[in-house]
Amino acid sequence: MTSFPTLRVARPTDDLDALLPFYRDGLGFDLLYRFADHDGFDGVMLGREGAPYHFEFTRAHAHRVGRAPTADNLLVFYLPDDAEWGRAVDRMQGAGFRPVPAFNPYWDRAGLTFEDPDGYRVVLQHARWGASEGPG
Repeated sequence: MTSFPTLRVARPTDDLDALLPFYRDGLGFDLLYRFADHDGFDGVMLGREGAPYHFEFTRAHAHRVGRAPTADNLLVFYLPDDAEWGRAVDRMQGAGFRPVPAFNPYWDRAGLTFEDPDGYRVVLQHARWGASEGPG
């Protein structure tokens, strides 16, 4: 059996509470851990219990981060199953998030892109992931 490393995607933000509805309610992640004033940082970790990845968002006291540098900063989730993809889109829209046009039109062909409060984007791609997928 092949094992894969656990992946943590860590990103700063200016407003942790603004991100929670997007990642918790929209994407359906669980709030795994929250910390305050750890060496000058507050943060949250979101993911799914037992999944080999999670997301950490941190806020440094007295430090401004600003918005995403471009509209092409993406997290892409591949959801090939019709019902699973439909539930994911419904959950995002039910939480009040609307799709935005992708910067790269490739992602609009088989997916929907949503922008978080910091301007970073998440693509719900209705396709199977593969190395031969093409230019994304």
